[in-house]
Order: sequence, then structure tokens, then C-alpha cells
Amino acid sequence: MFDPTTPPSSSDPATVPGVAGNRPALRMQTVVGAGVLLTAAALALGALDIPSNAGYGGVGPNFLPWLVAGVLALCGGVLLWEARSGGFRAMEEPNGSARAHKPAFVWVSAGLLLNAALITTVGFILSCTLCYVLAVQGLRRAAGQDAGTARTWAVDGLTGVLISAPVYWTFTQFLAINLPGLTQTGWL
Repeated sequence: MFDPTTPPSSSDPATVPGVAGNRPALRMQTVVGAGVLLTAAALALGALDIPSNAGYGGVGPNFLPWLVAGVLALCGGVLLWEARSGGFRAMEEPNGSARAHKPAFVWVSAGLLLNAALITTVGFILSCTLCYVLAVQGLRRAAGQDAGTARTWAVDGLTGVLISAPVYWTFTQFLAINLPGLTQTGWL
């Protein structure tokens, strides 16, 4: 087991690339694992308030939150164990910029906020497509890719529709779950 009070030796797992005996990195990895466990606990706490009446297929509305909480707790436990037993061993050396790319953050945030603001006005498909397009623009710009061409915008828009429309149709037509639409037909 890893002891944070002793210096790393050559056989210490903390000397693998990405950790290299870096105590603050090991501490932050522990915080990540603990944060995932706390998120799982919060999700499980919220699932307690959801009724467990079995619906179609024998599962109730609280099944998925409990499943996600359980899997998240398992992942958090593995992350915490990895961090406390020497660090994330298969982690590559960090790449990319040493600082956050603020314009990309603005693009992605704008996409999420506009999606939330417009979903009841323009419907699920268009608002999610807009969210996708703006988020991808931010990620392309952060990666230094050419994002400003009309072709890129068109491809991103088409891809957003190809992702959001089947999700909308699955929920509205097959699962009978109402999502905001542009029309009352259930298809847009």
C-alpha cells in the first residue's frame, strides 16, 4: 500500500509516468476519487425520494438512478483505491495547453445555456443541435482546428440533427415520454 509519508523508491508505483512521486498529484487523484464517491452518495440520496412502483417491464422510476449511483460508487472506489495505492498507473503525461482555453469555455457554456433557454421555445431537436454546434465550435477552436468555415458549421449542424432527432423520436414515439417539440406531432 502507498504511504504518502515515505519518499518514493524506484519500485514505487508513484514513480510511473504521470505521477512520478508527485505528492500533490496523488492528493488530487485522491480528491477525484472521493468526489466521485460523494457524487454517487448524493445521487443515491436523491434516489431515495423517487417512488419505486414497478412500471412497464417490472422496473420503477428509481431503477436508473440507483443503477447509476451504484456504478458511480464502484468507479469512485476504484479511483480512490488507485490513487491511494500509488496513483493512476496507466496515466499518460499531460498534453495540451498548461492553461485553460477560455474562449472554448465560453463557446461550450453558451451552447449549454442556450439549450436550456430555448428548449421549450424551439423544441428539443433544434435546441440540442444548437448546443452541439456551439460546443463543437469551442472544442475545435481549443484544438487549433479551422472552425469558422461555412462547411464546418453545416457539417456540425447536420451532425447535431442526426444525433438529437433519433434521441427525440426514441423518447417521444417509442417510450411515450414528452419532450418539448417544435410542433405537436411528436416528430419535430
